[in-house]
Amino acid sequence: MMEKTAKIYVAGHRGMVGSAIVRELNRQGYTNIITRTHKELDLTRQDQVEAFFAEEKPEYVFLAAAKVGGIAANESALADFMYDNMILEMNVVHSAWQNGCKKLEFLGSSCIYPRMAPQPMPESCLLTGELEKTNEAYALAKISGLKYCEFLNRQYGTDYISVMPTNLYGPNDNYHPTHSHVLPALIRRFHEAKMEGKPYVTCWGDGSPLREFLYVDDLANLCVFLMNHYSGNETVNAGTGKELSIKELTELVAKVIGYEGEIRWDPSKPNGTPRKLLDVSKATALGWTYQTELEDGIRLAYEDFLNNPMRAER
Repeated sequence: MMEKTAKIYVAGHRGMVGSAIVRELNRQGYTNIITRTHKELDLTRQDQVEAFFAEEKPEYVFLAAAKVGGIAANESALADFMYDNMILEMNVVHSAWQNGCKKLEFLGSSCIYPRMAPQPMPESCLLTGELEKTNEAYALAKISGLKYCEFLNRQYGTDYISVMPTNLYGPNDNYHPTHSHVLPALIRRFHEAKMEGKPYVTCWGDGSPLREFLYVDDLANLCVFLMNHYSGNETVNAGTGKELSIKELTELVAKVIGYEGEIRWDPSKPNGTPRKLLDVSKATALGWTYQTELEDGIRLAYEDFLNNPMRAER
């Protein structure tokens, strides 16, 4: 168990996941949280990371920093996604180990699992088949990070764990028109269509893929729970265990925002993986379950979007 006064470093605290972890730690009464902005500490620079860990000696680390994006961003910058993610996670995990960090939690992504994995996807299906090509670079980097944590445990007896979230959404999401994930992209698109009085909105693909969504504050709650209650080499899936089609999701977003126009589909655009549902029985067996239902979460996310200065960026 983390002591309430333990020195805890949250890497990536300005991102959606990192900021949620900081909120959750504060909510639970942890009082010694360390953060650094990208300007203060570039995690892709080994010398900077080594100096930071040598000076601060954090006892616990949540590694939520990453270069992230949706299908378009991943496809257009394969090399950047692989290099930046692999370098920053190796730097942080290695320096944590060198400086005697008690426990580290590595945040991955469900895209690490094979494209045609059994559904729902258990943690054990990792590396049993080919990856989805549209985010292969990101997935390979994340697999390397969680495997490095596992290998340190096996070789040096560290207590490093990993958690693999499903699709996330919530406060501090990225609403960029082309470089965001599906749910924030839909929130922005339907909001703008409503404001501009557009008669229809065109969405990518045919609406058939099935997806699962977890509100980011629920993930943060699980992250702190696992840091206190789980040790092991196998990752832990983070999700709701519930799925819906992109078509159903789109209709739900339109409903929450109040857009009453037509929804059209562009089948010339990629769908991505046909189905991505996590098997969350492991987290459930540990005693954890999600709290926020999707429609409630979308309402909260839309409120955040309306107050988010980043949404003005093109």
